[in-house]
Amino acid sequence: MRKITCELCAYSVEACRVAKRLGVDRVELCASPAEGGVTPSLATIERVAQIEGLALSVMIRPRGGDFLYDDDEFETMLLDIARAREAGATGVVFGVLTADGRVDMERTRRLVEASEGMETTFHRAVDMAEDYEQAVRDIIEAGCTRILTSGGRDKAMEGIEQIARAVAVAAGRIEIMAGSGVVAANALPLASTGVDALHFSAKKMVEGAMRYRNPHISMGGSAAVDEYALRKVDEEEVRDILKAIKH
Repeated sequence: MRKITCELCAYSVEACRVAKRLGVDRVELCASPAEGGVTPSLATIERVAQIEGLALSVMIRPRGGDFLYDDDEFETMLLDIARAREAGATGVVFGVLTADGRVDMERTRRLVEASEGMETTFHRAVDMAEDYEQAVRDIIEAGCTRILTSGGRDKAMEGIEQIARAVAVAAGRIEIMAGSGVVAANALPLASTGVDALHFSAKKMVEGAMRYRNPHISMGGSAAVDEYALRKVDEEEVRDILKAIKH
């Protein structure tokens, strides 16, 4: 029976411990969920790397926004890869595009070379490419280990036909991992496309323990941001996803 790898998108050491306890194969460690994930702190990487038996892929993304980086940002990415390796990461996650929406082949190859000895995931920047199938081919040529994709759509179920097409284009030359909006209810149809892995966050928001709350300040710059809500892993959802694809 074909094995589907499970990856949890994690934003804390606690989330990674939950992933290990529940039997998740790998975590993608990020910071700043409001920006879609950026490079986490070195201390966080080091602490997660100490969790035995859990594969650790670290997000290498110097800022939120698009995936067109200037020279300073790209040099930061290279240095972050070196630091992640030293801290014990087993993989890194990145994605770089050109201004016209193609995979930046030169820089992607440099990032792969800098990551020697670690697995490399080209993240959902592929979904922002002007030509999705060509982007998949380019990422294969650049030598990445896997592609994280929602099929060029906001959610993986919306892009499920494109994901299946990416699997066909890959033809075993690279791993395809479906992500974005993956839950227990759609895990099986997504797995049935032939992907190698599923990527999910299984997040839930819970009330923080602060008793005093200043109603006049929003540190996130928007009244829509609730500083007193904390992001946690919905353990029941993780169990249900694992059950759906393993049975």
